[in-house]
Amino acid sequence: MSGQQLRFMESDAVLVVDFDDVVLADAPSTSKRESHVFSPDAPRGILHRAFSVFLFDMSTSELLLQKRASTKITFPNVWTNTCCSHPLLGMDPPESELEMDVSSSSTTTTTTGGEGNNVRGVRNAAVRKLRHELGIHPSELSRECGARFKYLTRVHYWAADTVTHGTDSPWGEHEIDYILFVGVPDKGRVTLDDVNDDEVDEVRWVDRHRMREMFDDDGLLFSPWFRIIADRWLMGGGGWWDDLDRTMNTNDRCDHDTIHRFDPPPEHMGGAGDAGPLFLN
Repeated sequence: MSGQQLRFMESDAVLVVDFDDVVLADAPSTSKRESHVFSPDAPRGILHRAFSVFLFDMSTSELLLQKRASTKITFPNVWTNTCCSHPLLGMDPPESELEMDVSSSSTTTTTTGGEGNNVRGVRNAAVRKLRHELGIHPSELSRECGARFKYLTRVHYWAADTVTHGTDSPWGEHEIDYILFVGVPDKGRVTLDDVNDDEVDEVRWVDRHRMREMFDDDGLLFSPWFRIIADRWLMGGGGWWDDLDRTMNTNDRCDHDTIHRFDPPPEHMGGAGDAGPLFLN
């Protein structure tokens, strides 16, 4: 693990939430490190808010994947969606707010063009991390450049990082994860010349056929949250990716009321807190 990774783990203040995704009044935040530690006292770490971005080239329906860097503390060397991270406390613009914003600013969520969602703070966090991890400038994600954001739903999941760190892994994830789709007119408008090698080892644009081939390759590892989202909603008959225009331009696929809850696959059970099923689904 790198020194930069350790600094972020200690300094970043993630938002602690209850099962209803309400930020706790008496302890609204904790360090990224503390929230991801699995132990007998906290078998699944500390539940916190997160987001997962899926960035699409709307002209080809290709999805941008990343392979997490080998220096990452949690879930290194796994393929996953475009960007996964956390809204943080004390950021400017703020990332803890979920109020509706009807302005036309390119740095906030609007209700025009079918976006119609109320996750301004999560969107601010996503724009920040897309620049930090992949070097994508916020201007390339603006409406003026033809980019569109779509908030689809939330997933509450947990997973011990036992594949990397062994059966007694002290690390894992326990998150309420906001799923954000971002569409750009074509991938040539997205600059990937400054990918942060402390965060990302590789990036790759894939279509649905190539994605299925990768899933079938036993030599590749994938993040558990990406597999859950892909298996449940992204791919297959009637999946979000099957009709991307409908997903991006209508609210037909949105579910902003439900928090969908999932236990991890068997290989991600356990960890230092010997965590078993939480939801029994």
